[in-house]
Formats: sequence, C-alpha cells, structure tokens
Amino acid sequence: MNHAALATLSRDELIALILAQHAQIEAQAQQISVLTARIADLEAKLATPPKTPDNSSLPPSKGQKANLADRAKKAPRPSRPGVARALSEHPDKTIEATLTACPHCDHALGPADQPDIHAYDHIDLPPIRPFVTRINRHGGVCPCCRKHVSAPAPEGLEPGSPFGPGLCALILHLHITQAISFERLARLMGEVFGLTISEGAIANILARAQTPLLAAAAPMAAAVRASLVVGSDETSARVCGKTWWQWVLLSSTAICHVIADTRAASVVTTFLAGARPQVWVADRYGGQLGHGAVRQMCLAHLLRDAKYAAEDGDTVFAPGFRQLLLRAVAIGKRRDVLKDTTLAQYHADLDRRLSRLLSGHAPTHKPARRLFRAMRRDRDDLFRFVTRRDVPYTNNACERALRPSVIFRKVTNCFRAEWGAQVYAAAASVMATARLHGRTALEALRDALAGVPIMQSG
Repeated sequence: MNHAALATLSRDELIALILAQHAQIEAQAQQISVLTARIADLEAKLATPPKTPDNSSLPPSKGQKANLADRAKKAPRPSRPGVARALSEHPDKTIEATLTACPHCDHALGPADQPDIHAYDHIDLPPIRPFVTRINRHGGVCPCCRKHVSAPAPEGLEPGSPFGPGLCALILHLHITQAISFERLARLMGEVFGLTISEGAIANILARAQTPLLAAAAPMAAAVRASLVVGSDETSARVCGKTWWQWVLLSSTAICHVIADTRAASVVTTFLAGARPQVWVADRYGGQLGHGAVRQMCLAHLLRDAKYAAEDGDTVFAPGFRQLLLRAVAIGKRRDVLKDTTLAQYHADLDRRLSRLLSGHAPTHKPARRLFRAMRRDRDDLFRFVTRRDVPYTNNACERALRPSVIFRKVTNCFRAEWGAQVYAAAASVMATARLHGRTALEALRDALAGVPIMQSG
C-alpha cells in the first residue's frame, strides 16, 4: 500500500492494518522457526555416512561398486605342468584309431608296430527327445458272463496327465532354480527337447506337485523343530501383487522355507508348534526374539552396525566394539583346533573386554548410542558360540539359503497365486535339504514327486 492510500485511512483502519500485519509477522516468524529446524535436521542427515552393504543390511545389489585399480604388471609366472581334463572312467564308446601303413613310406603296419596311445575324450550330447510310452489297454466282452472287461493300467502309467515324474521334476527344477518363466519354459521344452507343452500344462504340473512336495517337506520341518540349534532369517516375497515374507528356518540336518503374509513372530511360533530350541541364531529383528531358550546374535550384522557407527563419527564405543567382534570371529574360526578349556578362557576374556567397553559413558552419536544401549541389554547373547561348538557365530547360512529366492523374486516378481508360493516353499525346502546331504536338486524333486522319502522325520 503506497503513501497516498495510507493517508486516506482513518485511525481505526490504520490500527486494524497494523494488527493484521503484526499477526502476519508472527505467523511468518513461527514458520521460519519451523523451517530453520527442518533445515538443520536435513543438514544433519546429509552429514551422516551413507548406508552401504558394508556398514548395514543393505543388499549387495544396492551398493555402488568402486572401480578397480589398474593392475600392475606382474612378473612372468614360472612354468609348471599343465592340467588337462580327466578322462572319463566309463566312456560310452571307444574308437581304436590305427594305421594300416606308414604315411611317409607306405610300409605296412600292424598292431605290434603301434604300442603308443594318445587317448582323449570327445564329449557331445545325443539328440534330446522325450521318451514316449504308448499304452494300449485291451478290452472286450467276456464270452462267459457277457460283461465288458479291460486290462488294468500298468503300475506308474495310469491314465491322467501324460507327463511322468522325471519330466515334471525337470520342469520344477528349471522354473524354481533357474527362474525360467512359463512362456520361456514352454519354448525351451519345444526347442531343446522337442516336446510341445503349453503354459497351462506347466501350471497344472506345478499345481499337482503341491501335495507330494508338502508331504516330502514335512519331515524336514520336523527335523528343524527337533534340533537343539536353529537359525532363522526372512526376506520379502510378492504374492498376488502384495508383499509377503519368506522365512527360512534351518538346522545342521534340514532347511525349511515358509512363505506367509506377515513378518510377525507368529510365523515362527506357528512353525515351531510348541518346540523350543536350546539356541536361536538370528539378527536383532524383533520378530526373531524369544523363540529359543537363549539367543546367539549374528556377529556379521553387529560388525556392519559398528562400522556404520564409527563412520558416523563415534570414537568412544564403536571402534573398540568392532575390534572385539573381529577378535571373537577369529576365535570362532579356530574352534575346531582349540580345547574346551582354552575356549572357556577366551570366553571369559571376551566378556571382560566387553565389560570395559560398556562401563564407560554412552556415546553421543545416535547410531553408536543405540548400539551401546542394545549391547548393555543383550550382552549375554554375543559370545555363546565360543563354548558351544554347534552354534555358529553368524547367520550366514540362513542368508545363503535365502539368496536363490531373492534372485527368483527379482527375475519373476514371484507368485500370482497363493498355492504357487506354497509349492515354491516346499520345493525350496526339499532341494536345499537334499543338497545339505550331498544330493542334487533334480534327484530330490524326482523322489519327492514319486513319493520316495527324502529324509525320515525325527
């Protein structure tokens, strides 16, 4: 408002204008205060170190890979005997290539003139095609009773689906372990195996596999429940366009996968069905708490947390705690060659060092302070593995067991039906447990579909 306009206002109008401007100034001052605090908070976040796979649970695929340094020229390696592929012990065919005459002078040669042999293998695949068995069930009218009779179907070749367990196991294997979609799988079966099969037929094969796979996986779940030491972890899965969770629970003899619509502890409680392992190995996620008599925390997760706290600027707790964890891991790697008395001494030493770290003042940096308080609360769960040789010091086995499922999720976007998720979980349990016992995934799937036990319950 210019001076001319202000001169036309009355006293009351000027007072009202001043009050309105004062209220506006107060509102702006309050907004400025809020925005200033917001800017300070954002600047503080910018000052924190970035989360990377090395200092957090961020997956390796989310990390920025640094450029490798230029390799220095290496000195030539000393020569050594070459290594060739071993010859097959049982070749399917052997060809004896002999000379009838010398290629230089045409002198006739016999077997006695050629004692030296240069043997090598030529490996190839024969033409791949399905093996089709036609069953002709003869029948007719009995001349005695005049009733219609027909021959019974051969065992294992009953009417119904034309696809046998070997083919079904291969389709399951290719879809689940290689993440081949139905469309690409149908094309592969036609181009490689000469078998015409539709995507619907593949879906039906997976649906029919649900019952035998669940039956084969049941003893594995029982074996995990009966174990003294159980490890567990979880990752996300997509089912019907929604986020579900895939849990893995494993022991030294069996691996069991469960896909559920929640990440809550109720998934584990339902799976255990009242069982309570002596030691539960897991990370610090709340849903993994309280399932065992005691817990062993994953030291790999704690090492990453300590590294992040140190990168955030803490010099009070995180660096010393990280060195303590590295010392504990080094002891864990040597457990097999150490005596029980030595391990007990190491455990006492680690506990004393931890007490010294926790006896000081709490760090001022937020990540370090949170880690410090958590370790004061859960210190008993750090070093149980030192004196218990059957307890691992990380949860790496569970993370490795989930890695194929993470790849499957990224490639296929998971499942369009709940039954598909259950088939995948059962098949993953069967294949992982079979590999644990030195068997191939394809063998295990075929036995499961044929009703042959993979392992006995209990």
